[in-house]
Amino acid sequence: MNELKDKVAVIYGAGGEIGGAVARAFAREGATLFLTGWRLAPVEAVARDIVSTGGVAEAAEVDALDEQAIDRHLQSVLARTGRIDISFNAMGNSPAKYLGASLVDMDLKQFSMPIMSYITSYFLTARLSARYMLPNKSGVIMTVTAPPAKIGTPNGGYGPSQAAKEALTRYLSKELAPQGVRVVGLQPHGMPETSTIKEIFEAKARPEGLTWEQFAGYLAGMNHPQRFLTLAETANVAAFMASEKASGMMGTVNLTMGALDN
Repeated sequence: MNELKDKVAVIYGAGGEIGGAVARAFAREGATLFLTGWRLAPVEAVARDIVSTGGVAEAAEVDALDEQAIDRHLQSVLARTGRIDISFNAMGNSPAKYLGASLVDMDLKQFSMPIMSYITSYFLTARLSARYMLPNKSGVIMTVTAPPAKIGTPNGGYGPSQAAKEALTRYLSKELAPQGVRVVGLQPHGMPETSTIKEIFEAKARPEGLTWEQFAGYLAGMNHPQRFLTLAETANVAAFMASEKASGMMGTVNLTMGALDN
């Protein structure tokens, strides 16, 4: 229960389902948490939940696409703690903004929106965090991707955005690992506990006449155990990957329960 004791973790998108679950798992393992999001209220709710169970967490409003805002926050964390050990980027956006149209009919703005937002946020948070980790020759930079990085699905620029994040994970790992900083991506398959999957259902499956049960059954059927990965399982893997027990692991970690075999 203390695999992350004395570790300082910054989480971006902590008000979302994945970010919140990871924050709670990190707290259970003893990390001191600095939680951020572009809307403060849901981040504060996660922080209150963690503090109520004996954890240490502080919430802040930080736009993970704003370089100066990210750096100001990291400097404030560093001033208070003297170190940054873990950076976890769980920033998300609404798929309803870019799902629906075919690539042939899609305009450039709609196509590029997820690519620019996801990769910009990950690049900024990773690069800025690394600058504060390198003097200690220690740290873990983490993010979340999804199977469309590797399979063809009709989701506009979302798949390319996830593939770009996985490529950036490899590049960052190659550069930073010799200096003691690990870079890790987690690749879970669709989890109905998240609002993203519910939005995808509303945007894509319901208009095609599928019920929620049919849509969920289709997704679960892609996984070897014929069930979904849970948020708790994803968060537990995140906590392990952030710990010293995973010191030999870097790059993108397959959490698709067999849906992808790489």
